[in-house]
Amino acid sequence: MIKPGRILLNRIRRLQRRFAAHRVLVIGDSHARIFNNYRFLFLLPRVHFHVAAKGGATASGLATPASKTQAYQLFRKALDEVPRDRVVVQLGEVDTGYVIWYRARKHQASVEEMFGRAVKTYSDFLLEVAATGRALVVSAPLPTIADDNDWGIVADLRKEVTVPQRQRTDLTLAFNREMEAFCRGHGIDYLNLDADCLGPDGIVRADLMNPNPLDHHYHKGRYVRLVARRLRPWFEEDGADTGAKP
Repeated sequence: MIKPGRILLNRIRRLQRRFAAHRVLVIGDSHARIFNNYRFLFLLPRVHFHVAAKGGATASGLATPASKTQAYQLFRKALDEVPRDRVVVQLGEVDTGYVIWYRARKHQASVEEMFGRAVKTYSDFLLEVAATGRALVVSAPLPTIADDNDWGIVADLRKEVTVPQRQRTDLTLAFNREMEAFCRGHGIDYLNLDADCLGPDGIVRADLMNPNPLDHHYHKGRYVRLVARRLRPWFEEDGADTGAKP
């Protein structure tokens, strides 16, 4: 049985989609699913998000058609078929938190080499996205899996990588800086949230941690409010009303 609250929310979504000033396609990994959160209906009520996200998707795997997640095929299909006026992309957390380290060890290569490959593959994909219209890249979330944390599905999957959280965070910050520089140089908008998310101890802020210790995603409510606040100027700069209060 569908709850009355869910029915009302679905009605609001339909109205919001009908009267939206902006229709935005969001592609990315599981962190990009935050754009499905109902809070955006009230924080950015004139913006409709269509989310095509794939859990476990990586920047590194975009150049591999036979990748396990088949993320590129999903993203390409969405780019070809979903009507929109803008695209938001968010990838990289899986790369900097796990894949780059894992591949460096597996292939007896340097972290710098695997880092460079991830940046190159992501950059090529972003040029492909930008060729379809206006695009914005959101920085990869900072690592939330603490040292010696081996519980939870994602933590268990990544337990082969024993690199300290501070070191994984530093790599994520470097990755986000690299991608921001690339985007700025190629006319792609970039939203860097690192300064908002980094705590004084050099890792993610404690208040952004998910209340569920098994969930490696940010706290939903706080992350949504942060993203909405930082994204609002992107929609308002062309004079379009987002319907949100200042």
